Amino acid sequence: MTAAEKTARADRAGATRDVILETAERLFAEHGVFGVSNRQISEAAGQGNNAAVGYHFGTKTDLVRAIVRKHTEQVEQLRARRLAELGPEPNIRDWLTCLIRPQTEHLAQSGPPTWFARFGAQVMTDPGLRKIMAEESLSSPSLLQIIDGLKLSLPALPAEVQRERGDMARLLMVHLLAEYERGLADGTPVPRASWDETATGLIDALAGLWTAPVTR
Repeated sequence: MTAAEKTARADRAGATRDVILETAERLFAEHGVFGVSNRQISEAAGQGNNAAVGYHFGTKTDLVRAIVRKHTEQVEQLRARRLAELGPEPNIRDWLTCLIRPQTEHLAQSGPPTWFARFGAQVMTDPGLRKIMAEESLSSPSLLQIIDGLKLSLPALPAEVQRERGDMARLLMVHLLAEYERGLADGTPVPRASWDETATGLIDALAGLWTAPVTR
C-alpha cells in the first residue's frame, strides 16, 4: 500500500469515527445510553457493518468516554481563556462565570442542534458511567483551578452543608442545561432566548444557592 493510499484509508477511518460519535451522542441523548444498541448506532450512522462501533471504539463504555473527551477538550480551551481574563481578586460570580460560560459557549458554537447537554444528563444518572464524567473532569487543570477558587470565595459553611450544596449545584448545572437543550430540540417554549442568557440565569441561581443562609 502506498503512502497516499494509507493516508486516504486513515482519512476514511477518521470520518467514520466522527459519524459514529455524533450519531451515538444523539441517540444516547434521546433514548439513554443503555436504551441504544451498538447495532442501532451502526445502522443510524450508515455503516453496513453492524460491528463498526466495536471495531472503532471497543465497548460502549469506551464509546461514552470518547464522546465525553471530544467535548471536554474543547471546553477546556474556553475555560483556560476565561481564567486568563480573571482579575486579581475574583469573587464567587467570577468563578461561576469561568465554570458555566465555557459550557454554554461550547453548546452555542456546536449547534443547533446539540445533544451533549442531554447526553451528559443521561450519563450522570448511571453510577458506572457517571464515573467517566468524574474522571475526565478531574483530568482538567482549568476545572480544578476553578473549583479551588470557588471554594475559597464561598462563605464559611458547615462541611455537611457544603457537600449538600455541591450536590445541588451539580444537579442544577447538569439538568438545567439539558432541559434548555431539550426545549430547543423540541421547539417548545424556553425561559431564556439564548445559551448566553441561560448561563446568566444559572450563574444567578448558583450564586444565590451558595450564599443562602443556613438554618440552624
